[in-house]
Amino acid sequence: MARFAVELVFGSNRDERLAVRPAHREYIASLAEKGVVLAAGPYADDTGALIIYEAADEATLKEIISADPYTPANVVTKWEIRVWNALLGSWLTD
Repeated sequence: MARFAVELVFGSNRDERLAVRPAHREYIASLAEKGVVLAAGPYADDTGALIIYEAADEATLKEIISADPYTPANVVTKWEIRVWNALLGSWLTD
């Protein structure tokens, strides 16, 4: 399994994003229950968010992102995907 840091940059269509946000958060919460999302949350300035995923590979991660309600709603202008080699932290288990 690989860990990915994914930065979301929100578009200017704030009202549309807020309309779909409950479905997005429900989706992310379901992934957290399965151990796929390790951490997630918006930036304080509401310009985007950071989600830490654990997935088999980038292709699998892209499938997960495609199923996120934010994707078909087109409210995120950029999904920056980076493989993340977490070395330290109290929540790391390996």
